[in-house]
Amino acid sequence: MADAGGHFTYLGQLKGHRGWVTALAAPQAHDGTNRVVSASRDKTLVVWNVGELAHENDANSAVPTKRLEGHSGFVSDVALSSDSQFALSASWDRSLRLWELKSGNCIRKFHDHSKDVLSVAFSPDNRQIVSGGRDNKLKMWNTLGECKYTIEQDGHNDWVNCVRFSPSLASPLIVSGGCDNLVKVWSLTEFRCQHTLRGHKGNVNTVCVSPDGSLCASAGKDGVAKLWDLARGDHLYELEAGETINALAFSPNRYWLSAATEKLVRIWDLESKATVAELVPDVVKGAPRAECISLAWSADGSTLYTGYTDNSIRCWGVHE
Repeated sequence: MADAGGHFTYLGQLKGHRGWVTALAAPQAHDGTNRVVSASRDKTLVVWNVGELAHENDANSAVPTKRLEGHSGFVSDVALSSDSQFALSASWDRSLRLWELKSGNCIRKFHDHSKDVLSVAFSPDNRQIVSGGRDNKLKMWNTLGECKYTIEQDGHNDWVNCVRFSPSLASPLIVSGGCDNLVKVWSLTEFRCQHTLRGHKGNVNTVCVSPDGSLCASAGKDGVAKLWDLARGDHLYELEAGETINALAFSPNRYWLSAATEKLVRIWDLESKATVAELVPDVVKGAPRAECISLAWSADGSTLYTGYTDNSIRCWGVHE
């Protein structure tokens, strides 16, 4: 039995990938589909119908409904449109792809990066796309697959590991984190760097923005999650994980931040700064330890999906 901590119940695994589960995306709002999309080093994405997960091992009955194939390299990231009808993928084959989930068809290919694409995100209105990669570039695209702008000035001088949009429709911002240990905040309207957030002592692997758009969290190799005021660019406080953090995700309905680390998934309460839970998967004797490298919350905050280097997705239910 996996150790789930006081607020969490282990629900089981989703098995269908043949490589590390590098990224996860779940609908941002209740859309009636109960869908999760996963990306993997097996060069595919999988669409899962997870139904109503409520009891231990319910997840074991969930099956892949579609496998999205076409990339010739590892798939490093996935993002869903706000209506959950489309998915974007980023790959080490230097391309992005736009998928229609109902049919499972790739409807657009995006080619302009000169090296592996590591991260991708949809704007809140689904009209613009940002990507980052090993060519140290951030690129802005429309949904027709046309690169409209490459951010050069004040950009990262190393790999861009993660890009995310703030949820604000009125004045959307882009947050990026890179191997130059920096977090940058960009204006979408002007493609201008508004803030350079300094303080990390190692590669920034992951950035995320709170549901209300007020906070940004960043983390990486130095094992510290830093919280920032997104509008002002001020450093607020930090949370110590003590080991490399691979991914971060804010809960959609609680003041919680989840972090995927080398040994476990840690959940912090941002009000008290205390650890709410430490989610540790079962270890099969003799098998290598599974490391969590991706996270996604369900829209209602009742389920946390966690992707691992043993090719599986573990599901955790939240209860009061």
